[in-house]
Amino acid sequence: MKATIRKELSEKTADKDPFRQFARWFSEAARTVTTDVNAMCLATADAKGRPSARMVLLKEVDPSGFVFFTSYESRKGREISDNPHVAATFFWKELERQVRITGRARKVTVARSEAYFRSRPQESQVSAAVSPQSQVIPDRNFLEKRKNELLKAAGKDGEIPMPGNWGGFIIIPETMEFWQGREHRLHDRILYKKGRKGWTLSRLAP
Repeated sequence: MKATIRKELSEKTADKDPFRQFARWFSEAARTVTTDVNAMCLATADAKGRPSARMVLLKEVDPSGFVFFTSYESRKGREISDNPHVAATFFWKELERQVRITGRARKVTVARSEAYFRSRPQESQVSAAVSPQSQVIPDRNFLEKRKNELLKAAGKDGEIPMPGNWGGFIIIPETMEFWQGREHRLHDRILYKKGRKGWTLSRLAP
């Protein structure tokens, strides 16, 4: 059986800008991964440092950071308000690649949140509006009732107002690590670290 030829990641060929390197890998993953290429595991911690993690979807990325949207009253929203230090991980099994990000999260502007909210299908707008995310609810009917009431009030083509407690966070990275799987667990790991003069690049042992 022919051995799998894995790709390599070298500090000599990696882009000096981690955002351009991420764009390169993300583009390759989008052509290879079948679903949810933008899924990332987001880790937060409360004011006492107790961690929690969950999957969220990356919705925007620009030279300043990585953006996702959620309820500000959800567990992650409350934890970010108490402790803005976060970590996020992308894993693309088909390419044997992983990207790890650490940094600080802050809210995006209301205008940016509104623009994204308006781009969503009505069903997704309704879900954001009726769900008291992370809170205990009595049963499924609680959500269905709120959904039906909202749709009735909005009408067939009515606009769903963006909830005041909903919007985006942007993760402003302090480190970004790119991991490329290699044979015999001698993986490639390239770390970018943000300093006063920009990004520095170094190789880590696997």
